[in-house]
Amino acid sequence: MLEYHVSARRIDSHGSEATAKAAMIPLDTDMAGRPDAFNPAEMLLASLAACILKGTERMIPMLTFDLRGIEVALHGVRQDSPPKMISISYEITVDTDETDARLALLHKNLQKYGTIYNTLAEATELSGTIRRKG
Repeated sequence: MLEYHVSARRIDSHGSEATAKAAMIPLDTDMAGRPDAFNPAEMLLASLAACILKGTERMIPMLTFDLRGIEVALHGVRQDSPPKMISISYEITVDTDETDARLALLHKNLQKYGTIYNTLAEATELSGTIRRKG
């Protein structure tokens, strides 16, 4: 089993920070919001995007997939009472000459082997598409 360790601390009423290894991420914990930091919901979406991108890096050599670039756009819907994410949708855009079948294979593998993907898929409505850049 793999284990992960993250620490977070309040800096002041305008923000906090999270650290892991030698990395630091500013967090928007200001009640008024901050444009220069991710709020908790945005962090959740960014975590899913990172999972998809890291999964792609893992799949490229396994599938011998020709990739020039990849982008992920995400949209989350949060309800107020009780507060929770009720749905997350995403669009993966791949810069490649691979066939549609190979794009679908990449998407299937990203869905099957993504830690954050699988965790969120059990907790909320998660849907997405993959397409070729063009």
